[in-house]
Amino acid sequence: MSVRTPWPTRLDTQADLDAALLKIAARDKPFGKALALIGPPALRRSPPGFGAIVGSILGQQVSAQAARAIQAKLLARTGPLTPDAIRALSDEELRGCGLSGAKTRYVRALADACHGGLDIDGLHRHDDETIITQLTALPGIGRWTAEVYLLFALGRIDVWPADDLALQVGAGRLRRLKERLRGKAAREIADRWAPAKGAAALFMWHYYHHLTARDAVLADPTKAASPEKEPA
Repeated sequence: MSVRTPWPTRLDTQADLDAALLKIAARDKPFGKALALIGPPALRRSPPGFGAIVGSILGQQVSAQAARAIQAKLLARTGPLTPDAIRALSDEELRGCGLSGAKTRYVRALADACHGGLDIDGLHRHDDETIITQLTALPGIGRWTAEVYLLFALGRIDVWPADDLALQVGAGRLRRLKERLRGKAAREIADRWAPAKGAAALFMWHYYHHLTARDAVLADPTKAASPEKEPA
């Protein structure tokens, strides 16, 4: 009698990601064909905490390469990214590292919130929606940024950043849809990949990269009047 392999409950290791993708592929033929064609992505994780959220903000609506360049300049000025290090820099110094005016306000608001009592290091103790609610209460942090933090820093396995352009395009191409997925449809399409929507998202960014042969550029409709953007 065969024993069913359980779904991974987190995305902490490459083995977790590979196992989740194989289970999705076993019940979704188009997904399975794409996985067999290009293989799984490498698992990417960021250390959780203040620096990871700053990194997500810096990635809003720019390519992955541009986001890495901005973060490198910022780290050269601050050393480890901490609330105190950000608060010690002037707006002009932050702009000199490549931050836009909006992102300067966002990272400063995050640093101020940490000094005001936001326990970033304790967020992992909460469920996904509670974390999203706490983070999106801050200026410039939309659902996309919070979900990316959950996925890449906390290893939450069932998170689908539905507002992401690359995921919308990739999932639409995988399902051979004529129009780009948006809104409710962009969220519902991932329901078939529960309880590992996050693993599916990691593969879909990988799939999009193969479709376009370039870094993904993501869209985060934040609460700001002129939303910033973010990359995969």
